[in-house]
Amino acid sequence: MTDAASPIGDRTHPGDWAALAAEAGADVNTRFGHRLIGLPGTWIGSLQAPPPSGSLSPGSATAALVKKRPTPWSEWHYWWQSHYLDAIIDTGNQALAQEDPAGARRELRLGKALLRGILIRNFCRFPNHYYDDMAWLALAATRLNELSLRLTSKPDTLAKFAARTLTKQLHKAHDPVLGGGLYWSRKRDYKNTPVNGPAAAHFARIGEHQIAGAVADWLRSELFDAETGLYQDGIHPSPTGRDVEATIYTYNQGPILGALLKLGRPQDLIDAETLIDAISRHLHTPGQGLRLEPGGDGSLFTGILARYLALAAQEERLPAQTRATASNLIVQTATTVADQRPEILSAAIQRWTILSAAAAI
Repeated sequence: MTDAASPIGDRTHPGDWAALAAEAGADVNTRFGHRLIGLPGTWIGSLQAPPPSGSLSPGSATAALVKKRPTPWSEWHYWWQSHYLDAIIDTGNQALAQEDPAGARRELRLGKALLRGILIRNFCRFPNHYYDDMAWLALAATRLNELSLRLTSKPDTLAKFAARTLTKQLHKAHDPVLGGGLYWSRKRDYKNTPVNGPAAAHFARIGEHQIAGAVADWLRSELFDAETGLYQDGIHPSPTGRDVEATIYTYNQGPILGALLKLGRPQDLIDAETLIDAISRHLHTPGQGLRLEPGGDGSLFTGILARYLALAAQEERLPAQTRATASNLIVQTATTVADQRPEILSAAIQRWTILSAAAAI
């Protein structure tokens, strides 16, 4: 038995995690969320939370800036907003699991407003320069449409349009250079796990199993590190054929795990089992949970992995011990982040995602 499979503490009751996840979601929506330039029917997340109002003198220049919401030309991160949308959908699904359709409908409305805000903020189009950004939003938009179908028996027009548009872009990123895989950006000089993992998961989720399997197999062939059992970051084409970026990141393991579970071929399930064991051995500190990555982007990484570990924890085709390891990795991590109150959007979404993962298992 791995350390991650050992029970911990007394904060593992699903109701406790659900309440904490709900509080985390409300905190993100209150401190970071707002209408995009005040437009009705839109929502977006500010990159940083404003300081407490009492900490500023009412007439100061800083107070005036705090009251000013970001404009469509302010700095933003497309993929942070995609994970904000995913976190909203997690909450909607949790409401359905708790037989709270009214709560799920609230999350659906908020998710639709956020997707509309992303569209407007991205200058009224969903594609952008980075294929990994587009893969993350394709996943979230597909999930939003699925939530709409579950609640209303009707698809969401904008979510369907986003998923269809972004799927076409992902197909364009795929070619036979370096044996397959997708490019990270329109520059087409790097193929990496941050795009190929979520793209494989997305293709598998929408039923395009042939390309999903090809991308998952390419990742295994080109970027799997046999020594650790984890996936490396990416490959640059070079005069020698391949120049590997060997860095291991937590988030790169998550969507690959999701793709393997969704594909569900016998070898995929074996690979998922061994990947969870490798995560437990190399990306986990006993008693503290999964490794937490630094930085603005890094502050989302562990939350992404937790979301997909939650799927594994509920996957009956995996051995009971593997499911227990996945569950306890999440619970230990949730215990670590439960009392945090991050001041940047990425970290706040990560906390919400981890707590939602704990509530789901």
